[in-house]
Amino acid sequence: MIIVGVDGSVTARAAVEWAVNDAFRMREPLRIVHAVDRSPYQISKFPDAALPDTLLREGQRILREALALAHERQPDVEVTTQDIEGAPAEVLREQAKEATEIVLGSRGLGGFAGALLGSVSSHVAGRVDCPVVVVRGDHQPVHGEIVVGVDDSPACEPALAYAFRQAKLRGAVLRVVHAWQPVHAFAAGVPYDMDEVRTAQHQVVRDRVGTFKKDYPQVTVVEDVQPAQPVEALADASARADLLVVGSHGHGAVGALLLGSVSRGVLHHARCPVAVVRA
Repeated sequence: MIIVGVDGSVTARAAVEWAVNDAFRMREPLRIVHAVDRSPYQISKFPDAALPDTLLREGQRILREALALAHERQPDVEVTTQDIEGAPAEVLREQAKEATEIVLGSRGLGGFAGALLGSVSSHVAGRVDCPVVVVRGDHQPVHGEIVVGVDDSPACEPALAYAFRQAKLRGAVLRVVHAWQPVHAFAAGVPYDMDEVRTAQHQVVRDRVGTFKKDYPQVTVVEDVQPAQPVEALADASARADLLVVGSHGHGAVGALLLGSVSRGVLHHARCPVAVVRA
C-alpha cells in the first residue's frame, strides 16, 4: 500500500498526483491520510473549544478533495482515506508499518508538509522501513530519467533496488551518480595518481550496479562518475530527472545520514521529487 499525507496545500495536491500515479504503476492500493493534531488547541493559550471540531471538519474536506483528485487521475486505483488524530510525524511512523512507500509534499500549510525539512522529515524519512518520497509543488515535464546517488558502501543498495524498479516501471533511463571529492581537497601535497583514482571511483559504480543490471536487463544505465561536491552533482542531475533517489545512511558521501549535509542539501535543492530509502 502507498500512503500519501495531505494538508490541503498545493504541494500536498502534487503529492497525491504523484502517489496515485505510482500506485497505478506498482499496482498498489492508495491510502490518503490527514493528521489532526488537537493538542495545541487544548491548552489555555487557545481557549476556543470549537477549534478542534473545526479542524476535524476541515480535515474531512481536505480528504474529499484529495480523493476526487486521485480518482480523476487514476480511476482504476483503489483509494481509501483516513483522518487520524495525532502529531503528523507520529501518525506517519505508525502508517509506515504497513506501507510500500510514504509520499509527502515538500512544504505546505501545516500538518504533514508544514515542517518537512524540520521535525516531520527528521522523524520520518530515514527512520521508517519504507521509502519516503518528497514531492515539490511545481509541475515538471517528463524527462524519462531516474537519478540515484551511490557511494562505496553496501548501504546504498536498497536505494539502488528502488531506483532500478522505478526505472523499469516507468521505462526510464537510470543515471547512477557517484560524486567524489578529489584527494587534494582533504590532503594537500599528498602524492596520488589521478588516473588511478578515477579508475577506482568508476569501479565503485560498476561493483554496485552489476547485480542489478542482470536483474533489470531492460533498464538502460548511465554511469555518471565525477569529481564534484555530492549535493551539487545530485542537484544538477535532478534538473533532468523525474525522480532522485538517495540512501538514508552509509559510509560514503551520498550515503550520509539523512540529516547530514548531503541529504539535507538534496532535499532543499533538488528540482524533482526525492525518494529517501533507508538502508
